[in-house]
Amino acid sequence: MSDKPILPPGQYELTEFPRFGLTQFAYRFPKNIEKVQITVSGEVDRSITASDLLFQLPRIEQVSDFHCVTTWSQRSLAWSGFRFSDFYESIVKPEAHPKTGANFVLLKGQDSARTSLPLEDILSNDVLLADRLNGEPLSVEHGAPLRLVAPSHYGYKNIKHLHRVEFWLNDQNYKPSGFRFMQHPRARVAMEERAIGAPGWVFRFLYRPLIRPTISRFRTAMAVYYEQVKSRR
Repeated sequence: MSDKPILPPGQYELTEFPRFGLTQFAYRFPKNIEKVQITVSGEVDRSITASDLLFQLPRIEQVSDFHCVTTWSQRSLAWSGFRFSDFYESIVKPEAHPKTGANFVLLKGQDSARTSLPLEDILSNDVLLADRLNGEPLSVEHGAPLRLVAPSHYGYKNIKHLHRVEFWLNDQNYKPSGFRFMQHPRARVAMEERAIGAPGWVFRFLYRPLIRPTISRFRTAMAVYYEQVKSRR
């Protein structure tokens, strides 16, 4: 009998950790993969850009599972980075001064991806700003130079190539990357909050057939990317 913990409802284990996402992002890549830098804006007293300050925060090593909303999971990924809560308490609050009640956190990637989380969720101790995976700097496939890691939430909340964090009083002006029904406000894995408008188990059957074609599309896109990088050398 396996001693591995039981996977969350509706999930199955993949043997690989693929680059994955909405298919319109397959051929979108970050311009900057070297310098870690986050701009903080929104309902704040002043916008700031943090780079070197991040590396003054305590570095955290964390092993956690990753659960994609389309039903695949990858176990025991070894992340390294900085707790978002430390970033918030030590940099955002004293430097940017978010307005009282600015509890809607909008996250943006260099590839134009957008997602969000409530402040109370993103301040959990297991939510990281990660710059390393399995002992190596993040690759382009997995979010270089910086990504969010939120193990209790489905993968679409774990935004790659993170470069902007905005704090807002509400979600009035929020435009998600995909259809709005596809983005649950919290997307908690344990509650199977895959999307909105129907129970989570319904989306298992809608999403699962998309897994292999999506992996293939993203793999092809990465091959094109590396050929372009090679040709520029």
